[in-house]
Amino acid sequence: MLGAILVESEANELAPSVRLKDLAVVEGARSNQLTGIGLVVGLPGTGDRSGMAMRMIRNMAEQYGLSLGTREIRSRNVAAVTVTCNLPPFTREGQTVDVLVSTLGDAKSLDGGVLLQTPLKAANGNVYAVAQGPVTTGGFAAGGAATQVSKNITTTGRIPGGAIVERDVPMEYASDSKLSLLLRQPDFTTAQRLALSINNKFGQIAVPLDAARVEVAFPPAYAQYPASFVASLEQLEVRPDSVARVVVNERTGTVVMGGNVKISAVAVTHGNLTVAVAEAPQVVQPEPFAGGQTAVVPRTEVAVEEQQGRVISMPATATVTELVDALNSIGATPRDVITILQAINEAGALHGELVVM
Repeated sequence: MLGAILVESEANELAPSVRLKDLAVVEGARSNQLTGIGLVVGLPGTGDRSGMAMRMIRNMAEQYGLSLGTREIRSRNVAAVTVTCNLPPFTREGQTVDVLVSTLGDAKSLDGGVLLQTPLKAANGNVYAVAQGPVTTGGFAAGGAATQVSKNITTTGRIPGGAIVERDVPMEYASDSKLSLLLRQPDFTTAQRLALSINNKFGQIAVPLDAARVEVAFPPAYAQYPASFVASLEQLEVRPDSVARVVVNERTGTVVMGGNVKISAVAVTHGNLTVAVAEAPQVVQPEPFAGGQTAVVPRTEVAVEEQQGRVISMPATATVTELVDALNSIGATPRDVITILQAINEAGALHGELVVM
């Protein structure tokens, strides 16, 4: 497994300024999830064998005045699917959005299929969009009775611009000449800095309510132009703060450490013990005409290799960069770093949050 060690900036004062629009969103300006169930037709024999798709075909035919019996519907060219999409904020009637199409039954592939008109509903049961169009999967699946070849996932596909918005979603982001900004990563210090940046530009109009919310009043000059005011807010520069955190992924050997993580005085030693066990059975045959039987004699070879551990000493208030440099000096791999960090955290010398994924 390949591993990686990523180190963020060394100190908070070196952290770059970020646009407000990249740190926070306006409360009320949110996306909405839409879902529907439909039929994909025109598949080259890769559709459903389940009765669900057949019942959907019969129900659709009845809407057009056709009456079909169960025995009349024998097709592997259709598939029952779920159709989902996210309706972005401020999307208006007549605009189009992308949709995701996924199989419900045992269809093998949606490649080459066409989604029939499918209404998309929100959680309140109202229809806000209608989806239809050819499905693109970005892969293929082909085979016969003995083997099958596939590339990428063909049971899920997309229809770019496949849904037409039929109803506007009400968006109210300003009330009583105020709006609220919600931080993407809640933090009291960042919320305070965000409010200070707004106040330095427009006067005393912003108040941090908690780690995630900053309330902003409209200046008199923007009372009738809320959209222009939000656009001006989005361009303000803010220097964010973050919690001292170390994130490790044991499956991939990835370690991400913030530059504000401090290490107390600690000594670290780490050695590797490798044990290799190999089976090499030997076949023993009797002499000719001896009347014996051929036998297999088990032979096991065990090899043990222990690498000599080295000791490093970290001074108090050591930074994460100094820790990484010291660990690299003793030849520690990313997986070694993960084990060492967990041990340092257990010893109480790691001043920050250790997150193991």
